[in-house]
Amino acid sequence: MTNKELADTFLLIAHLLEIKGEVVYKTLAYRKASENLTNLGRDVNVIWQEGGQKGLLEIPGVGKAIAEKIDELLSTGQMSFLEKLKKEVPEELASLLSIPDLGPKKIAMFYKELGIKSIDELKAAALEGKLRDLPGMGAKSEAKILTGIEALGRRSGRLPLGTVWPFAQELLESLRKVKGVKRAEVAGSLRRMRASIGDIDILVSSTDPEQVIKAFTEAPNVARVTGSGTVKSGVEFHNGMRGQIWVHAPARFGTALQYATGSKEHNVRLREMALDLGLSLSDQSFLKEDESEILCATEEEVYQLLGMDWVPPEIREDRGEIQLALQKKLPKLIEVKQIKAELHSHTTWSDGQLSIREMAEAAIAHGYKVLAVTDHSAAIGILNGLTPEKVLEQRKEIEQVRKALGDQLTLLHGVEVEVRADGTLDLPDEVLASLDIVVASIHQSMRQPRAQITERMLAAIHHPHVDIIGHPTNRKLPDREGADLDMDAVLKAAAETDTALEINANPARLDLDDVQARRAIEMGIKLSINTDAHHSDHMDFLFYGVATARRGWVTPKDVINTWTAKQLKDWLAS
Repeated sequence: MTNKELADTFLLIAHLLEIKGEVVYKTLAYRKASENLTNLGRDVNVIWQEGGQKGLLEIPGVGKAIAEKIDELLSTGQMSFLEKLKKEVPEELASLLSIPDLGPKKIAMFYKELGIKSIDELKAAALEGKLRDLPGMGAKSEAKILTGIEALGRRSGRLPLGTVWPFAQELLESLRKVKGVKRAEVAGSLRRMRASIGDIDILVSSTDPEQVIKAFTEAPNVARVTGSGTVKSGVEFHNGMRGQIWVHAPARFGTALQYATGSKEHNVRLREMALDLGLSLSDQSFLKEDESEILCATEEEVYQLLGMDWVPPEIREDRGEIQLALQKKLPKLIEVKQIKAELHSHTTWSDGQLSIREMAEAAIAHGYKVLAVTDHSAAIGILNGLTPEKVLEQRKEIEQVRKALGDQLTLLHGVEVEVRADGTLDLPDEVLASLDIVVASIHQSMRQPRAQITERMLAAIHHPHVDIIGHPTNRKLPDREGADLDMDAVLKAAAETDTALEINANPARLDLDDVQARRAIEMGIKLSINTDAHHSDHMDFLFYGVATARRGWVTPKDVINTWTAKQLKDWLAS
C-alpha cells in the first residue's frame, strides 16, 4: 500500500467513528495519523520493512495502537478493526461527509430513520421531501442539503495552493542538488500561484537530463512512475500528488519555462505575436522562416524579443497584461517585504494558541511594525470569545505588553466581531468605539439566500465602527464554497464607506480571491492582507496572501498593511 492509500484508510476510520458518535479524541487521533502519513517524506513500507512496528512508532502521530493497525494492513492487506467497524457503520456513509454543511449526527439519523447510505439516495430523499419531517430538519434544511450536493458536483479535485507549494519546494531543493542542474523551477498553475493546483510541473535546466530524470523518478517519495522519457517524466508521489518534470538544455530554458508556465490563453497571444514577426515560438526556441533558431536562456529574452516587458507569472492570464507589457506600463505588483502590519490575529483570549506577548514577539521576529490583536467575539461559540467584560480585561494585558515592548511594535487592541444572522454586530457600539480596530466577519448562517446574506454584509460595511471586513465570503478550500454574496453590492458599499476588504492569506481561504481583489482596486477600495494568525507559524502564510493579491494586480498603494503606524492610526481614527 502507498502512503496515500494508508492515509485514506485511517481517514475512513475517522469518518466512520465520527458518524458512529465515538468520542472526539479517538477520531482526532486517526485523522492526525492520516495527515502525517500523507505528508510523510518516506515510503512507509520501507520504514516498516526496516524497523517493523518499532520503526512505525517514529512516525509523528503514530502510537502503539495505530502502529499495530499499520503493521496488520501491510502484513495481511486487511485490518480487523476496520472490518468490524464497517459492520456497525456502512462504509458508504463516509462519502456523505463530503457534502458541505452536513455533519455526522444528521448522517447517522438519515441512515437510522430512512436507510440512506449514498449521496444519490440522500438526493432522492430530499427531492421527495422525506427529510423535512425528521427531528431537527425542515424544508429549509432539506433545501440546504440539495444545495450542498450541487456544490459537491462542482468540485474540481484540485489541491489547495498551500498544500502543494511546500511539497514542491522540497522537490526543487532536492533537484537543485543533482549534479549538472543549473536551474530548477516550478511551472504551470503553481508558478502562477492559482488558489488550487492540479499536477506539479517542474522545469529543470541541465546538460545531463538522464541523471536528472533518474533522480526525480527514483526519489524516496515516489510511489510509481507514470511515464518516462529522455526529456519528460511523470510520477505519482506517496502523498497522492502527481508531478511532471521537463529537462532542457540551459540555452533553451527561457522558452521552455515561459511555455510551461502558461496560461494557455497568454501563450496563444505570444505565439500570435511571434508569427507577426515571422517567427514560430515553441518550448524549444523561436524558429525563423529559414528553419534557423533563436535560443533564449531566460524568460526575459523571450519577452524582449517580442518587444515587451517581462510579465510576472501571477498575471499571465490574458487579462490585459500583454497590452500593458507592450506599452511598458505594467503595474509594480506588491511584494511580501512591503507588508509592515498584521491586522488580524488571535491569541489565547479566544481560539489562538499563544499569549498576546508571544504573538507580539512573533510579529517583531517576522519584521512587522504593527500588530492588531483581534480575538473573536463570543457569538460563534469560540472558547473564551470576547464579551464586553473580557474586552476590558484584555485591554489591561494589551497595555502591559505595550509597556514591555516599547517602540519595537505598535500594538493595536481590536476584535474580530461576528456579524450575526440579522446583520447586527456581536458587541455593543460603545465597546467597538473603544477599540483601535474592528474586523467584522461572517462565520455562521452561511447558506442564507443571496439577498439576505448580502444585506447582512452591507449592514456590517455601513457600521460606523467597522474598519475591515474579514475573509468576506468565508470560503474554505477545497471543500466549502463561500457565501452567495452580491459582490457588486458589497464592493460598491465598501467604496462608499472607505471600508477595507481583507485578502485572508490563510491558504485554506485566500478570500477575497484574485478576481474580486482586482475589481476592488479598480473601484478604489482599500485592501488589507492578513494571515489571520492563530499561532506564530501562521504568519508565514503572508506569502500566499501576497501571491493572491499579485494575481489581482494589486500594488503597494492599494494595501493598508504597507502603511506606517501613523498612517494606519490616522485612517482608523477617521
